Amino acid sequence: MNVKILFVSLLAALALTACHEEKKPVEKVQQLPSYDQPLKGDSTIYGLACEGCSDTVVVLLPNDGSDPVTYNILKASRQHRVLGRIKTGDWIGVVLNKTNKHEADIVIDLDQLKGVWCYIVMPQLRGHETMTKQEQAQAMRQMSDSLKNMYFIPREYGFWLKRQWEATSVGYVQESSTLAEESPVVYPPLGWFIAWHIWNGKFVMISGKPKYSGKDNTVVGYESVSYDTCSIDYLDDDSLVLTDREASRSYYRKNDINDVNRRAKAIAAMRSQKALEQTTE
Repeated sequence: MNVKILFVSLLAALALTACHEEKKPVEKVQQLPSYDQPLKGDSTIYGLACEGCSDTVVVLLPNDGSDPVTYNILKASRQHRVLGRIKTGDWIGVVLNKTNKHEADIVIDLDQLKGVWCYIVMPQLRGHETMTKQEQAQAMRQMSDSLKNMYFIPREYGFWLKRQWEATSVGYVQESSTLAEESPVVYPPLGWFIAWHIWNGKFVMISGKPKYSGKDNTVVGYESVSYDTCSIDYLDDDSLVLTDREASRSYYRKNDINDVNRRAKAIAAMRSQKALEQTTE
């Protein structure tokens, strides 16, 4: 009997100890929506533009394989809500009028939206957050022109919108951590884009950190996932304007992704070469 009492007491002590162990927070791993499924709450109709599209109507072949449907877009055209140049065979999205199901409020040429879109960013002085404008101006005056030409190099940031709602960040310039830490300037952080979607006529960019499997190093989900929603104010062959809660931003198209940041990469390579030569002297 005494042995049983001792055994039960030990179990109780172990259970109590386990209850007081500190539990580390586990970050939630999220799965992104499938490429063939819309975002929750999205009422956009997707399909292919058929022959017969004009400034007044769009003819849509729905993704479900049903018969083509003709929608009136006269009002949308006048309000500049036909985004892109609709061509026969293009993948498009249509947002219908809430009271008239034969009228489209928004039409987006999704094939034209795909591609590489960039904008220009400039570096700022390291530690500018704690400096007044006068102090920043003084630091710039004290910097030689050669240093300015070396470090104040514009870079191209942006994203690559691919098929099946996949997205990739554009604008990374590889540079050694040592050189980056010694640089008198810093660039804005570059978002880690992984997917894009349309939600009721708005553009949604999804960013997050990939979570890899320990077995075969495949992506099993994403951490710190965020959804940034913007209105599409303008879309043409070479121009895109997106607006979020804070501001509007204009993008230009890059036809060759290898041309992105060509000058910035060349400068970074030159700095790395000079640093290597100095260490070997």
